[in-house]
Amino acid sequence: MDPSIIIFLTSGLFLGWALGANDAANVFGTAVGTKMVRFGTAAVICSLFVILGAVVSGAGTSHTLGKLGAISALPGAFMTALSAAIAVYTMTKAGLPVSTTQAIVGGIIGWNLFSASPTDTKTLTTIVSTWFICPVLAAVIAIVVYKGVTLTLHRSKLHLLRTDAYTRTALILAGAFGAYSLGANNIANVVGVFIPAEPFETLSIGGLFTFSSAQQLFLLGGLAIAVGVATYSKKVMMTVGSELGHISPVAAFVAVLSHSIVLFLFASRGLEAWLASKGLPTIPLVPVSSSQAVVGSVVGIAILKGIGGIQWRVLGRIVLGWAATPLLAGVICFIGLFFLQNVFGQVVN
Repeated sequence: MDPSIIIFLTSGLFLGWALGANDAANVFGTAVGTKMVRFGTAAVICSLFVILGAVVSGAGTSHTLGKLGAISALPGAFMTALSAAIAVYTMTKAGLPVSTTQAIVGGIIGWNLFSASPTDTKTLTTIVSTWFICPVLAAVIAIVVYKGVTLTLHRSKLHLLRTDAYTRTALILAGAFGAYSLGANNIANVVGVFIPAEPFETLSIGGLFTFSSAQQLFLLGGLAIAVGVATYSKKVMMTVGSELGHISPVAAFVAVLSHSIVLFLFASRGLEAWLASKGLPTIPLVPVSSSQAVVGSVVGIAILKGIGGIQWRVLGRIVLGWAATPLLAGVICFIGLFFLQNVFGQVVN
């Protein structure tokens, strides 16, 4: 294998690390923030299931993201991923749960502008629409699930210690589901721009299994996300879990579950096929923002319990981070492509 391939893939691995460092908060932030699950436990579970989700179910959203901009040259894919990673890392340093989806979309549009390539407006509209639909849908699901869970607990009249034990178990299970959904939905943000270039040859294992170039990319991206979870995610977890609003352990479970459901809905090929077979409207397979989903869930619960519990200043900082992320990634990508092409002589498109 050409060593230059590994060099170009480092930006995707950096983006995967940044995604793990930032978006793990959306899976286990509320659990860790309410001290129901230790950070070490959360990091291990999140790492394992995010890799599983990326390898098993990552193809659907990657296909959609590829329509936005088919970057066939590795140097171009390198800078696109690097610009998104820098944008996400900058926001992670500030402790803000930002959207990796918005970062990579901003990077792709920056590449489209530099290379004079057309942007698929239909795909862009579909993706951008989810930036508004995602938090609202998560809030609605959180409100419905919270009402159902609290009603069930009230009727069951469980002892407080038993309730805590069940809640801790539920948080771990919901976190595992959330990590799987995160890997399935957001792996496209990490390695999707590299898929058209097909940097790896298909591997055959004993003549029984084949491991395509895309699947190898999914595995590498999943491992990079896992490293980000383990090494740098705690600060953002605390922002989501304790600073945005004070929520109970039960509400933390509902927030994680609601966030996970939203990510799964936008990543499941099986669900899309089932809806189509019944003649029902399908849900687009697009990488959605796990940050927006979990923040929408937390805000939905806060609205149900009274909006006085929401830390509006923190929420305002988070929303500003969402708006700045794609712009920052796009500008960095455009400038970086200029230097790659004109200073280092690389073919970027």
